[in-house]
Amino acid sequence: MIGLKNNKRNVLIRFMLGLAIIGFNSSTGWGNVRIPRIISSNMVVQRNAPVTIWGWADAREKVTVAFAGSRISIKADSQGKWKIVFPSMQAGGPYSMEIRGKNTILLDNIMVGEVWICSGQSNMEFVVSRSKNGPEEVKNAAFPEIRLFDVPNHVAFKPAEDVSGGDWKECSPATVADFSAVGYFFGRNLYQDLKVPIGLISTNWGGTLIESWTSDDALYTIPERKESVDRLRNLDLAKIEVEQKQKINAIKSMVTGATDGFINGKAVWAATDYDDAGWAKLNVPGLWEKSLLPGLDGVVWFRREVEIPEDMIHSDVMLSLGKIDDSDITWINGIQVGQMVNKYSAERKYAVPPGTLKPGKNSITVRIEDTGGGGGFWSEDSMLYLEGPGQRIALSGEWKCKINPLQYNFDESIAGPNDYPSVLFNGMIFPLLNYAVKGAIWYQGESNAEEAFLYRKLLPLMIHNWREKWNNPGLTFLIVQLANFMQPQESPGNSEWAELREAQQMALSLPLTGMAVAIDIGDAEDIHPINKQDAGYRLSVAARKIAYNENIVGSGPVYKTFKIDGGKIAIEFDHTGSGLVARDKYGYLKGFSIAGSDRQFKWARASVVGNSVVVFSPEIANPVAVRYAWADNPDDANLYNKEGLPAAPFRTDSWKGITEKP
Repeated sequence: MIGLKNNKRNVLIRFMLGLAIIGFNSSTGWGNVRIPRIISSNMVVQRNAPVTIWGWADAREKVTVAFAGSRISIKADSQGKWKIVFPSMQAGGPYSMEIRGKNTILLDNIMVGEVWICSGQSNMEFVVSRSKNGPEEVKNAAFPEIRLFDVPNHVAFKPAEDVSGGDWKECSPATVADFSAVGYFFGRNLYQDLKVPIGLISTNWGGTLIESWTSDDALYTIPERKESVDRLRNLDLAKIEVEQKQKINAIKSMVTGATDGFINGKAVWAATDYDDAGWAKLNVPGLWEKSLLPGLDGVVWFRREVEIPEDMIHSDVMLSLGKIDDSDITWINGIQVGQMVNKYSAERKYAVPPGTLKPGKNSITVRIEDTGGGGGFWSEDSMLYLEGPGQRIALSGEWKCKINPLQYNFDESIAGPNDYPSVLFNGMIFPLLNYAVKGAIWYQGESNAEEAFLYRKLLPLMIHNWREKWNNPGLTFLIVQLANFMQPQESPGNSEWAELREAQQMALSLPLTGMAVAIDIGDAEDIHPINKQDAGYRLSVAARKIAYNENIVGSGPVYKTFKIDGGKIAIEFDHTGSGLVARDKYGYLKGFSIAGSDRQFKWARASVVGNSVVVFSPEIANPVAVRYAWADNPDDANLYNKEGLPAAPFRTDSWKGITEKP
């Protein structure tokens, strides 16, 4: 689901010591000069900015760094830390670097160009190989002047001095497949336009909250987050470690046997007469990580018995299991009645074939496979039932469950990325702060949708926070607005996702910010749309306009003002480019709704008139407000500028939304 995992491997940076290759790890003892993993062969350093090289050595040890014709020496401080700053450089390369103390580190193939952070949750983590036309994209990814650094997932309760793994790699079919797709397509477009080396630092984690990526001192300025920051600052790590070991041991005790539930292709664990007396008990619905099985990914089987009246077995019957994360196979009395693969957001409604049910006790078995993040049933109680004409049997409550002993793993870390604030800033951002970057692209918000109104504070706070910590007030920050997702609404209404998109839009009041609208490239049934090419392209256009001052149209139309004229409302826009257009063969605009003073929205008729849009509805004689693309999935929204960039969702009213607290 949102918690997509990329199975990032921890890789030690390798350096040349004389003719030998030696790995240096920041956790080793003093003695040899050491450098952080972000400084390695193949790196790109930011052009037109001071180049900082830093690391560790013995206290007071002399360290000399030679780079691009300059040589600078310094003594490490009493803690063994040292930092050397070289003057800014123009784009170019390759260069080599020598770092000398008691030992010598040689780095090569270093480029000077543009460096960008690629951060957020799973839609930024989503890899090239899984994107639209993934195999072809991987095959054609031969761009040796684009360099990739993938930061492994790492929770840290205090600011870490180094990331937990990774090194710089040239972009090629051998290296790009598991890299951020949005990041790669953004970087590729920039490279093709700027013609300079591009460095991309992918630091992201699926399913994570924005609070995890913001430093604790910044979050402490928000009253709503002071308590959670205090929890972080007052952690009893020893106690937490003991509790985590107890949880792990409890899970291990549940893993028994040596079969996966099938024998010769037959689902023996789904048989009516199968003895499940030794299985654990778990209340359904609910993600299993939040109850019995914290940190578990893999396959878990569920069973329960249900009494069926005789008159129901002769009727058309529907089994509803709500939403299941991620895949399921479902049986009744050993007969398979349904299956979905990687459909995290789809409701499971399976027709029960005639002859499947019998009077009295019947068994329902569901095999669930979770590939990462949350796993299990995740709907409301009311969505789990067995229904025939005139009767419904509730299926929420206690089920039996068993872990597949041949297909599971669990995270043994003492806390997840959302258990405490700031832990990903500490582990995956803080170690990079000495490394100069041009900007950041950010694809996150799905996990904060329930608190979209608070996101109005949280996103600008994080942008300020990163700029301050990087000591770079000019750091460009570009946002991917949430894509369309879930089933379209039949009538205009409220939406958490629309309010989150509005909060993202509001952050553009900060300087050097931009946004890629994505309401037309999502997937109603998958929170991870595969079209990452358009997201990357739209980010690159925004970067060219905002970060590189190109004279181009860098955004789709953005609402500016409105004017009421009788029974119609005229909307004016910024960023109209060479003109507004309805992407419809008949020229009709869609996705607009209009309301009177009763605040009841109705679908509206809309048309382009010059650089304005005129909106009206025969049902609303005296309109006061207009909304556009205001839904979880505004699948029919079709206003663009002629440059092909979609208009951002908006509303002209400021009425209280569903995520605003009383």
